[in-house]
Amino acid sequence: MVVTIITKVREAPMSITPIQSSDTMLQSLAEIQEYEKVPLSQRYPWESTFDLIRQSARLYQHDSAIEFLPTAAPDEDTVKVSFSELSQRVHQTANLLHSIGVEPTDTVTLLLPNLPETHFALWGGQAAGITSPINPLLEPEHIIEIMNTTRAKVLVTLGQDLSEEIWDKVTQILEQVPTLKTLLLISKKPISNTPVPAGIHANNFVSAISQQPDDHLKSERYIQGNETASYFHTGGTTGRPKIARLTHSNIAFVAQLSADTSSSKGRFATLSGLPLFHIFGTVVAGIGTLLAGRTIVIMTPSGFRSPNVLPNWWHHVARFQVKGFAAVPTILGVLMQIPVGDNDISCLTDIGCGASTLPTGLKNAFEEKFNVLVSNGYGMTESSCLLARPPTDMQAPEGSVGRRLPYMEMKIAEVDGTRLVRTCNTGEVGIVLARGPHIFSGYLSEEDNAKAWVDKSWFNTGDMGYLDGDGNLFLTGRAKDLIIRGGHNIDPALIEEPLSRHPAVAIAVAVGQPDAYAGEVPVAYVTLFPSTNPPTEEQLIDYCRSQISERAAIPKRVEIIDEIPLTAVAKVFKPALRNRATEYVVGQALEEKSITAKFSAHFDASLGQVAKVQLEQASSKADVEEALENLPVALEFE
Repeated sequence: MVVTIITKVREAPMSITPIQSSDTMLQSLAEIQEYEKVPLSQRYPWESTFDLIRQSARLYQHDSAIEFLPTAAPDEDTVKVSFSELSQRVHQTANLLHSIGVEPTDTVTLLLPNLPETHFALWGGQAAGITSPINPLLEPEHIIEIMNTTRAKVLVTLGQDLSEEIWDKVTQILEQVPTLKTLLLISKKPISNTPVPAGIHANNFVSAISQQPDDHLKSERYIQGNETASYFHTGGTTGRPKIARLTHSNIAFVAQLSADTSSSKGRFATLSGLPLFHIFGTVVAGIGTLLAGRTIVIMTPSGFRSPNVLPNWWHHVARFQVKGFAAVPTILGVLMQIPVGDNDISCLTDIGCGASTLPTGLKNAFEEKFNVLVSNGYGMTESSCLLARPPTDMQAPEGSVGRRLPYMEMKIAEVDGTRLVRTCNTGEVGIVLARGPHIFSGYLSEEDNAKAWVDKSWFNTGDMGYLDGDGNLFLTGRAKDLIIRGGHNIDPALIEEPLSRHPAVAIAVAVGQPDAYAGEVPVAYVTLFPSTNPPTEEQLIDYCRSQISERAAIPKRVEIIDEIPLTAVAKVFKPALRNRATEYVVGQALEEKSITAKFSAHFDASLGQVAKVQLEQASSKADVEEALENLPVALEFE
């Protein structure tokens, strides 16, 4: 639901003028170094996300900032929000939050799908306090843990009439987050009948902000760049969450850089299916897109998960004359299989891809099929989305994610815990370290911070890679994803990249499978492109033998599956595949001993891979323990 409240905008004059560089493509390391000769404060003067929203309203006024498609059905009418209206709603949201007691260090939690109101709450919340956008698909206990860690004071979410699923979680949250004082609901029904615990005040978000001034901050707050703008939860969907603190200047830097270095592409509409609780959807595909004067077409509240979005994607590309959009590799793999039909998508020129490594075969196939340029950047929550990117309108060397951003430092190094041992040579693989104006100010937990920094100033990305002579970064894998076979470290990329080049393979993922002798052995899971003559699993193993030079890296088995498990932001979720591999080897061991039992696998931070076994007869417990005793797997019995 969206309610557009149109009032006259009165923006304060803004005297600072950033240095424009639309003719600079940053196509070499030398160009980046030349670009850096202009001081950062002159190049990118805006220090806060609030500055960016006001600046975009001043520049683009009544043009469409957001167009919302509730269902993404073909030719569905959009709900439009202009740049001026967006700025007004942000002012009103900030003023509402200030009026209910939100201070700059207070947390405003957003448990919302993709809506225009999500933008109002996200940027308005940062003008009043600190926003904490949370994935609504997380389990209630996980959401509660994040909210208690951030000491949430306000929750902005959907009313029961708009989402029973979210409301079921909200009812549990209200009872278990003692710092929560206000519930702001996006709802079509009166809030007066909403049952809430004593001490919590409920209000309708849309009607409440409509009563607030839209052209100034009642708090008269001047936002400093080093103040915290947002908390982002990171670290997967299980276990204790890591909460990353991003400052206003962190986000403002990346947004200004993204808008500036892509300004040669001009203004256009872009389809958005990325969630606004994720750093990619929020920064580069969010406020960076708005600052560039481009229209964000929100593809339903559920984004890429909506049943209408991908089947109708090419229709909407043609309808809105989309020049480019942001996606993740798994989404490109799905789009490869969706016919363009009679839609004219000649307007489409380039795709920005991120969140995980883009297989070379998929990139080449997508570019050839749709006649577009696909660029794969590199970044993470802790870097405010970006660390490296290819030059504008140019291909990076094959396998590279491009060069470092301007005004930052990047180092490939050998590290020992939090100590830098030495800097790696050109072409030598090591850990990717980074520091710069976009690197977050740390985690909320000092336990997490203790492991995050090398020599107290370099952020340890946990990624492995190397630099070539012109500063191009090549990622080789995650340090924690290494498969350790009998003490031999195997980079999953050694398996995934060759398998992804097989013409029948859409996506390939390699993980370690528990093994009684080697500790772990590599296995691979693949999805295939539609074919009348698909390869068998044995044929794919034979292919690996011919393509993988490192004998220890040849997968013990290759399993063809219908779909790769993904996180809520469509990144490959390797823990699910490790669990699947564990279940396979446990099943094999029990079958060899003719033991019948139900079992499942999960990961425990203290125990590692755990097999949970449900016995039909208690007397067979000893048999199970004997059958599995040599596997590096902890046992739990029901």
